[in-house]
Amino acid sequence: MNADTRGGSRRLILDAIRRAGRIARIDLARATGISQATITTITADMLRQGLIEEVTAEGHSRRGRPRVDLALRGAAHVVVGVKVAHRSLSIALMDFAGILIGEHHAALPVPVMPACDLVQVLADAVDAAARSIGLTRADITAVGVALAGIVDASRGFVYWSPSLTDRNVPFSDLTGAALGLPVFVDNDANLVAMAEQLFGQGRDVSDFIVVTIENGVGMGIVLNGALYRGARGCGAEFGHTKVQLDGALCRCGQRGCLEAYVADYALLREASVQQTGSPITVGDVLDAARAGDATAQSIVNRAGRMFAMGLANIVNIFDPQLIILAGERMQSDHLYAQDVMADLERQIVQIDLPPPRVVIHRWGDLMWARGAAAYAIDHVADMSLRGGGRNAA
Repeated sequence: MNADTRGGSRRLILDAIRRAGRIARIDLARATGISQATITTITADMLRQGLIEEVTAEGHSRRGRPRVDLALRGAAHVVVGVKVAHRSLSIALMDFAGILIGEHHAALPVPVMPACDLVQVLADAVDAAARSIGLTRADITAVGVALAGIVDASRGFVYWSPSLTDRNVPFSDLTGAALGLPVFVDNDANLVAMAEQLFGQGRDVSDFIVVTIENGVGMGIVLNGALYRGARGCGAEFGHTKVQLDGALCRCGQRGCLEAYVADYALLREASVQQTGSPITVGDVLDAARAGDATAQSIVNRAGRMFAMGLANIVNIFDPQLIILAGERMQSDHLYAQDVMADLERQIVQIDLPPPRVVIHRWGDLMWARGAAAYAIDHVADMSLRGGGRNAA
């Protein structure tokens, strides 16, 4: 077996163990299509590296020799995942097996700042998160960052983010230099999709789409079990698909984007045009709509119609098995109300089969951070298989 083939087999095996949680060697051979002899040789190497461990199979009989399964060795590495939100950082600390071992939350001084300032805030928060569970930065193998915006994940390069005043930022390099650790950044909606695939509604689903609605609108796409980013890393920008020619101004600088009608800031902008006096929140707008305020109802209803149009376009293009609506706005039902879902069904291609299932997953920023940590684990696995990961014993 040549080095390339062996390296690919090692990754297949490690991924299969990760998906299964714990698995016997014979089942690992079936799952990967790799011979049992090769499985035995490669897993013996991984055991020596400290990446995996043997565990007694659950539910075995006391009589006879117990079956031994293989599992990722959690103690091999500690990773950190960071979700950069509008006003806060949420941090998840996870072991190599994907078990959450700590969490931390920190406020951001301002929602938009220069990259160098955000990097320093992030570094300080990572240190505080490590201290909260009795660790230091030296105990961390890598950091994953979930950041809204247009991100080339392969280079850790941020073309644009609503959290940054700068454009075209080598964010992974800057943050890695500040921390002295490998840092991997991706669009936050992509990492929500990864979290859903590993921990949430997307488990055992080969094709699904996550739509996130918070201060902005994002999308993560999983096709054939793999995250799809596009050729330039700019794919899945659902919030910046156009729903109105020369329409409302989006924070990306263009006009007519879906986000400019659906996101939090869009609702507040429309409401503020109609109102003077004390500042309002999205909750105020939604409450006013429910109370019968005509202006608020018009704003909320338009958001629902635009959102239904956008979802219908997703269905007509991708025909996914499942659409997951996630994010802070899922705490309210105005974007998945019965009339919005009815609009969606009317606008999709009609065949004699039911439409894709749409589910709501109300989760907080910590789950986004778990997706970022899982992304870091992916990279740590690659480094470890190449012999470059630290902390494994």
